[in-house]
Order: sequence, then C-alpha cells, then structure tokens
Amino acid sequence: MPEIRTETMTVNMGPQHPSTHGVLRLVLELDGETVLSAAPTIGYLHTGIEKTIEQKKWQQVIPLVERMDYLSAQSNSMAFCLSVERLLGLEVPERVRWIRVLIAELQRINSHLVWLGTHGMEVGAVSVMLYCFRERELLLNINEMLAGFRMFPSYMRVGGLREDLPRGFHDTVRAFLDRFPPKLDEYEDLLTKNAIYIERTRGVGRISRDDAVAFGLVGPIARAAGVAYDVRKVFPYLGYERLDFEVPIQADGDAYARYLVRVAEMRQSVGLCRQVLDRISPAGAYAVDDPRITPPPKDRVYTEMEALIQHFLIYSQGFTVPAGAAYVPVEGPRGEQGFYVISDGTNRPWRVKSRAPSLLACQALEKMIVGGLIADVIAVIGSIDVVMGDVDR
Repeated sequence: MPEIRTETMTVNMGPQHPSTHGVLRLVLELDGETVLSAAPTIGYLHTGIEKTIEQKKWQQVIPLVERMDYLSAQSNSMAFCLSVERLLGLEVPERVRWIRVLIAELQRINSHLVWLGTHGMEVGAVSVMLYCFRERELLLNINEMLAGFRMFPSYMRVGGLREDLPRGFHDTVRAFLDRFPPKLDEYEDLLTKNAIYIERTRGVGRISRDDAVAFGLVGPIARAAGVAYDVRKVFPYLGYERLDFEVPIQADGDAYARYLVRVAEMRQSVGLCRQVLDRISPAGAYAVDDPRITPPPKDRVYTEMEALIQHFLIYSQGFTVPAGAAYVPVEGPRGEQGFYVISDGTNRPWRVKSRAPSLLACQALEKMIVGGLIADVIAVIGSIDVVMGDVDR
C-alpha cells in the first residue's frame, strides 16, 4: 500500500477580512480544518498618534487619544486627563468627578453593544446586531446632546469638562436607563440559551487563568478566566470606592464566558449610572477654578480686558505642566487603559505612551486559536473585542 503523504497549508486571514475587526492579519497553518499555528501581524493601521501628540499642546491631545480606541473615546480622554491632572496637582470638583464616571459608564455600555452586535452577527445571529444598534443610537444621541459630536465628543478637558451639562440631560439619561434593562433581557433571550450560539462559543478560544495573567490580559477577557482584576476596585479613581457595584467573574475562560461577563457588566453599568446621576446637580462647577487652566466665562471675555488676554493666552499658548511623569489607569471597556505621560515643563508633552488592552489581547490570540478549527477563528477574534486603532496607534 503506498504511503499517504499529507502537507499543511498556510493561508492569510486578513488584513482585509470583515471579521478581523480592523486590519489584523493572521498567518494560519492548517492541517485540514485544524489550526496548527497562528501568527498575528499588526501595523497596517499605524497612525503615529503617540508621536503626533508630542507636537500638540496639552488640551489638543484629547481628540487624538479619543481616536485610538474609537469605541472607548471618553474613557481614553478621561485617562489622559487624570494623568495630566496628577502632574498639575489638580483636584477637580466633585460634580465633575461624578459626571466623568457617568459618561465613562455610558461609554462602556456603548462599546459592549457594538461588540455584542458584531460578534453575534459573525457567528450567525444576525438579528442581534439590529437590536444592539437600536439602543446604541440612543447613546450616540446623548453624546451629540453633550457636545455636538456622536462618536468623539471631546467633552472632557484637563481640569474638568468643556462646558456645563445641556438642558434636559438628566431626563434623557434617565429615560435611557429605564428603557435599557428590558432590552438587555431581549439580547439574552436571543443568545444565552440559544443552542447554536452555545455550540459556536462554549469551549472555543479557551484560556486558563494562569495564561491570562502571564499574557497580561485585562478586562472581560481576564475576568472570564477567573482573574478578579478591575481597576475601579483595585485602584479606585473619581469616587468609585463610594459606589456600590460588583465585578462579574466567570471561570471557563472561553468565548461564551466572555459573553456572559460583558452582559453582566452592562447591567452593573446601569446601576452605577443610576447612583451617579442622583449625585449630579443640574447646574454647578464643571471645571477647576484655576485661571492658568480654565478659560474665563465668555461674558467676562467680552467685557474685561484681563479676561480677554487670559482667554487669548490659554487658546494660543496653552498651559505648562510641571516636569515629571504620571500614570493613572482607568477601567475601560476592554480593561485597564492608561497613558504614561512625561512632561519636560513646557506647554507640550515630551512623551505619551498608551497602555493598550487590545494589543495584549492580540498577543494571546495564538494561544486561543491553535488546536481549534478555522471556523472558530472568527468566534475567537470576535470574543476578545479588539480595536485595531488601539493596537497600532
């Protein structure tokens, strides 16, 4: 009987594949339909944002960091502002802290809705995307109400916020929070006990607790593997230590566990938003009272020469930040997000380095994919929720 010879096949998946959530390229070695090796290749979206930041004044950095992880824009700008405020020694008013927490939690729900809709669509549950984007549209309306922009509102500023909350903001947010929990139940009715969805995700892309720690994974990926790490609990900021919430944990470490964690996180975020909204007065301080950082009110700019000069200097020259380095992490939708900020005492950053959770998630892809089927690669990539703008920067 002649000897049967087999050989493996090397195929490219991406960087133009619709299910890689951006321009991620995977070089896969296949034995039939089984993946023998996987080499993630990144860099196709490199924007040079971290280098561009060095040419910008401190407040001008905010629109750039928002565009790194475009589904976590407000969390990114908040992390940057907190690091710069630590260098400046600023303590923002309590009302500003609660508004920031509210915006960040709404952003978490927004990001998880995009993840759930696209992930469901990729594994065959197409209708889930229509459901999720229906509620996401309401969150984009809130962004537009805040600052006129739906995706990148640039509402947070070093020292506070761009302007006060608009009229009707409390009622609009409360209406969303009342509407959303029953909609979450709808998503779960579609997926949680769906036999096809369970077949596509349970046991797929599994990673152990030890491997999650070794790869530096954070956020829902790590918590789905049993790692009880959440920056809001371990290194509280902006008053999270005064709020009542739980950190959802699962033990299986597979794509289904990551789904359960994110859905539970959205429920926790609704509770956090309710607690915070009750603490925010409709009107009050929205920035620090520091003429070096905060422009004077427009009525003073129009009537006082000193205020006009101060306004001109802040917008033309910016402000200086004392020399030093700071890193204040926050818990973004994909896990610990922060900016290591170095100042040389001028009106521009000397260096800003992003701690990007999506990059570390890509690093662990090989561990999750090898040994599985090529059909499951899509489910794994979707389950880790990478944003390539966060990877390539």
